[in-house]
Amino acid sequence: MATTGQHTEALGRVRDELARVLVGQRSFVDRLLVGLLTGGHVLIEGVPGLAKTLAARTLASTIDARFQRVQFTPDLLPADLIGTEVYHPKTGEFSIREGPIFTQLLLADEINRAPAKVQSALLEAMQERQVTIGPETRSLPKPFFVMATQNPIEHEGTYPLPEAQVDRFLLKILVDYPDRADERIILDRMASTAPETNVDAVMSPETIFELRRAVDEVHLDEKIREYVLDIIATTRPGNPRAENESSLDLGPWLELGASPRASVALVLAAKAWALLDGRDYVVPHDVKEIAPDVLRHRLLLSFEAEAEEMTVDRLLQRLLEDLPVP
Repeated sequence: MATTGQHTEALGRVRDELARVLVGQRSFVDRLLVGLLTGGHVLIEGVPGLAKTLAARTLASTIDARFQRVQFTPDLLPADLIGTEVYHPKTGEFSIREGPIFTQLLLADEINRAPAKVQSALLEAMQERQVTIGPETRSLPKPFFVMATQNPIEHEGTYPLPEAQVDRFLLKILVDYPDRADERIILDRMASTAPETNVDAVMSPETIFELRRAVDEVHLDEKIREYVLDIIATTRPGNPRAENESSLDLGPWLELGASPRASVALVLAAKAWALLDGRDYVVPHDVKEIAPDVLRHRLLLSFEAEAEEMTVDRLLQRLLEDLPVP
C-alpha cells in the first residue's frame, strides 16, 4: 500500500505537468484536484479567456482520462447530452446511441445557458452516476467528473441553476486574472499560431481510486469535526451560537444557510487538501483554506444583505476570521 509521501509525489507530478500549460494557476489547479480526489464536481466561474477550458482538457490528458466538452446553449436538448433511442427500420428494433456524457471528464461549458430539462438530466448524472434513456438506465464511466463553467457577467440568454443542482457541486471556484509576471509568461508561451499545449499522462484513472481511499484514511481530529460543525451552524439563521456571540450573528444577512451536505463536503475537501499538502491529518488551516469554495454557492443572501451590497465571500471571510480556531 502506497504511503502518504508516495501519494503526494504522484499528485506533484500531476501539478508539474499541468504547470507546463497553465501559468500561475496553482490555486485553481489544486481545487480541481480536490474535486477529483473526493469524487465531487466543480463549478468554475470566471470571465472568458482565463483558460478554464484548457485546464479541463489538460487535466484529462494528464490523468489519461476520456474527455468530452459540451457547449451548453438555450436550444440544447437532453438527448444531445445523454443520448437517445435510435429506431432501425430493417429489424424493427431500437438501440441506444450514447451521448457525450458517457465520458470520464465532462466539461459543461456555460452550463447556465441550458434549459431546465437539460439541467435535470445533468443533475441525475451528477448525483447518481447514471442516466436514463427511454426505458433503460445506464451507468456512467468511472471516474465521472463534471467541470462546469459559467460566465459571471452575462445574463441574457441564461437560466439560473436550480438550487438542488448547485448544491451537487462540491466546490465553486472563482478564477481571476493572472498577475503581470504570469501574463508575460503566458504571452511568451501562447502568442503563437501553434502554441504547445501537449502534456504527458502521468497518472491513470485507476490511480484516482487509490488516492480517494487515501483521502478516506486522512485523520480528522474530534476538535476539527467540531470546528466544521461550528462553521456550518454559524451560517444558519436562528443559530443558537449567535445568541451568545453577537459578532458571529450572520442571521440578518442570510436567507438560507448550509445543509448537512455542506458539512460532509467540507470534511472531504479538507481531507483532500491535507493530502495535497503532504499530510495524513487535517489541521484548521485546511478547513479555512477550502471552506469558501465549499460554501459560497450554498448560501443565499437576504434582501437586507443585497441592499447593503454585501457578498457571500465577505461574509465567509468574516466568519472564518471571527470564529475561534481549535
